[in-house]
Amino acid sequence: MTKGNITVQTENIFPIIKKFLYSDHEIFLRELISNAIDATSKLEAIAGSGEIEGDLGDLTIHINVDKAAGTITISDRGIGMTEAEVKKYLNQLALSSAEEFVKKYQGKTNIIGHFGLGFYSAFMVADKVEVITRTYKKTPKAVRWVCDGNPEYEMEDYDRKERGTDIILHISDDSKEFLEHDRIEGLLKKYCSFLPFPIQMGMKTDIRWEGEGEDRKKIEEQVPNIINDTHPLWKKKPGKLTDKDYIDFYKQLYPMSPDPMFWIHLNIDYPFNLTGVMYFPKIGNQFDQQKNKIHLYSNQVYVTDEVKEIVPEFLTLLHGVIDSPDIPLNVSRSYLQSDASVKKITGYLTKKVAERLSRLFKDDREGFEKKWDDIGVFVKYGIITDEKFAEKALEFALLKNTEGKYFTVQEYKDKIKANQTDKYDRMVALYTPSPELHTSYIKQATDMGYDVLHLYHIIDNHFIQQLEYKGENLTFVRVDSDTPDHLIQKEEIKESVLSEKEQEKVKELFAALPGVNASQLILRPMSPEGHPVMITRPEFMRRMQEMQALQGMEGMDKMDGHYQVIINANHPLIADKLLNMRSPEKKEKFAAYLLRLAKLNQGMLKGEEMNSFINDSIEFLS
Repeated sequence: MTKGNITVQTENIFPIIKKFLYSDHEIFLRELISNAIDATSKLEAIAGSGEIEGDLGDLTIHINVDKAAGTITISDRGIGMTEAEVKKYLNQLALSSAEEFVKKYQGKTNIIGHFGLGFYSAFMVADKVEVITRTYKKTPKAVRWVCDGNPEYEMEDYDRKERGTDIILHISDDSKEFLEHDRIEGLLKKYCSFLPFPIQMGMKTDIRWEGEGEDRKKIEEQVPNIINDTHPLWKKKPGKLTDKDYIDFYKQLYPMSPDPMFWIHLNIDYPFNLTGVMYFPKIGNQFDQQKNKIHLYSNQVYVTDEVKEIVPEFLTLLHGVIDSPDIPLNVSRSYLQSDASVKKITGYLTKKVAERLSRLFKDDREGFEKKWDDIGVFVKYGIITDEKFAEKALEFALLKNTEGKYFTVQEYKDKIKANQTDKYDRMVALYTPSPELHTSYIKQATDMGYDVLHLYHIIDNHFIQQLEYKGENLTFVRVDSDTPDHLIQKEEIKESVLSEKEQEKVKELFAALPGVNASQLILRPMSPEGHPVMITRPEFMRRMQEMQALQGMEGMDKMDGHYQVIINANHPLIADKLLNMRSPEKKEKFAAYLLRLAKLNQGMLKGEEMNSFINDSIEFLS
């Protein structure tokens, strides 16, 4: 057996960093400013331990873009580095000072860095990098370090009086976009809006007005252009915040969105550290438009809004901020890595959301019902996709009937048990997605003493299947899926007023009509007060079509052959008028008219059929 050490060709390492370390080159700014923040945090920690005397002074981090010189400079007044530290941390790739510092000053500071690679992101956009640094320690000199993207570097003494570090990037020709002021300011707002120390990018003009009437005058003043809010709302104590504070912060995150309905302030330090605010937006039926609006931060540094590895699928409909240094990130801090702590965090978030909704339901049911149209999709989606959430949510998930009354699932089962239990001892919940479209069907059902639910959310098809699957002894049937007397199967049998021969004649008349398949026809003895002909869609086939539509497949609006023509054998227009007509032409025309009337009731009558129906109606009235 032979053993040895793998050799790394150092001259090849910088091209690899430039091409593969980060998926997006703009990340360099986040990484370098994170280093500056760490240097400043370390300084405060050391000062807190009594190792530095006197005032620390202004700790603002400055960003300067010099387009003419082709440089970007990031300046901090943190701990700086000695010559030995420059050699140790800049000349050795992937050696981070964070780990040993955190061990020494445990519990006294939050350090962003971890892998020791962030500094080298500078070479993604710069063909030369200068570092000018002076340590907080009492040493006689500062240090200047220069590297042009090769393993070779230069280091020399430098005349710098102030503590801290300047990183000067000489931007390469293929990255000149980063010399635009607006581009850099936009990136600072994206990644650094909530970092814990002030970040300044030059000056800006502040305008205010003084005086009244003719004496009113405009005052312009140059003030520091501070990019960030160093004390974001999620880091504050909830007891000291007002509703206005939460709404103002939401507007800061989502300027074009309507106000949220309510929110959850997250704050936990064991068994993991996590803070944040989760907002419940007005979702309505805008299912996909609301997803991926949660911002993930690590120690107040923006990481991503792709949070599906840490946030359960249904919670991606919420908005807000999650901040945790314990979320396992990969080396580029661009992607989450799955581990046991992620599972704990997802479980915690699910629990907190369920508790908040349950408390709102119990404390203010009327208010909860008013919000249901906007949060119903969220709750139902959670029940469908998350078993843990479903266990709690079934206690406050609501069903709304066509009279506008709300019920929990158990309340509704209690309501319909006596009158809507079929011969198989299953409770049958009737529903409609559109009371306006199904007015006549609803009327016939309610005339029989049945209650009808209004299920109008985009995912209700999946939701009712989930309730059926969970063994609630409850099945859902759409109000237009069968005739009123067959929506809930009972033992009662109605007798037909027609003989078998007459029934065959009626079937033949309708089967001969254009576009009618004999297999679609059902002759059924029903109430004489009902409709003469009805179009119904079998529940199973309709659900399949709607699920296909939700998945972007065809079939939602196409009735195709998936409907039935139910002829009421006991209706006077069938039993008396149609069969007693002498002219075959009149019989055919009348049967066709009754069929089109049924189609009209289902919204199926269009084009030439609609035109023909109108003309026949005028003729009948003449």
